Amino acid sequence: MRGRLDGGRDGVSTIASVAALAGVGVGTVSRVLNDSSAVSGSTRMRVLEAIEALDYEPSAAARALSTGRTSTIGVLAPFFTEPSVVERLRGVTRRLASSGYQVTLFDVELPEQGDAALRSLAVKGRVDGLLVVSLPLSGPQLGRLRTTGVPVVFVDRRVEGATAVFSDDEAGGRLATEHLLRLGHERIAFVGDTENGPFGFTSSEARRRGYEQALHEAGIAAHPEYVRRGPHRRDAARAATHELLALAVPPTAVFAASDHQALGAVEAATMAGVEVPERLSVIGFDDVELARYCGLTTVAQPLESSGARGAELLLDALAGCEPRSQELRLELQVRGTTAAPAGCSTNVMESRPIRTRLLNGMMREPKQFEGET
Repeated sequence: MRGRLDGGRDGVSTIASVAALAGVGVGTVSRVLNDSSAVSGSTRMRVLEAIEALDYEPSAAARALSTGRTSTIGVLAPFFTEPSVVERLRGVTRRLASSGYQVTLFDVELPEQGDAALRSLAVKGRVDGLLVVSLPLSGPQLGRLRTTGVPVVFVDRRVEGATAVFSDDEAGGRLATEHLLRLGHERIAFVGDTENGPFGFTSSEARRRGYEQALHEAGIAAHPEYVRRGPHRRDAARAATHELLALAVPPTAVFAASDHQALGAVEAATMAGVEVPERLSVIGFDDVELARYCGLTTVAQPLESSGARGAELLLDALAGCEPRSQELRLELQVRGTTAAPAGCSTNVMESRPIRTRLLNGMMREPKQFEGET
């Protein structure tokens, strides 16, 4: 072994330092780093000893240039502070923590930010794989991603021809409304998002369709004055519920398209002196952590598990496996914000309390990553 050399500039070892110490060219060091067979055993040993002596670590950029891999997974998601997004990201990072991949988060608060992020990601070598969480992409945006050859998995979106983890929002809307109908409610309102917005989100619209289907199947007209749409904000849902409670014939129940909005509805009722659930039942959608603490009845989707499963499918794709899309089951979680309407005969109520009811009707505890299709 030759005498030890100093590291590179500012005390940081460089590949040139390793080459000089081992008495080989820089190209030989690069071949050893990439585990090439075109290096003799004795030369490989000298290079490895020099690497150890200098405590050399190749930069991520250099490794990417030589291997074509960045060891980085990108996660593109809107509104990082939204509770449902936070829980999905928790699942993503938990699953990727031991994978050897770094995670780069791309937050999208405005539609143009999504376009900019996708243009950046389209540059070959930026990331090895991409998770798109909850964000709808246009046809041109999908086409741009496909030209990169980078594996992509969608979470909370069903995308034709792409690997995805998703739930059936329309069926979830039916599940929520059917619960209220079984309790004896007929005057059921819906509070959801403004539809056809700039981001193209469709989950609230699908949940509204499920609500209307359940009413239709029960022989109850869906009154337009009971349907309120607005920005996806708690204060907007609170204002919408104030308007509903001020109607000449107010609803006895509200189905909100998210837990965030459902809590706004509960706040409105409290401010108006309307007891929940005695005079107004409220049910949400998602089952975020806050909903559990507040005792909110909701349609639960496995938020954290969906993120973890999306990351799992992306790792499969990066390993050369053929991943399959997966639909996750929804559950009805009955807590303290729904009850029979005042004066309702008990014979319209369910014969026993529901604690956990799966969408397909089976009574059992939920399992992680169920329902592979």
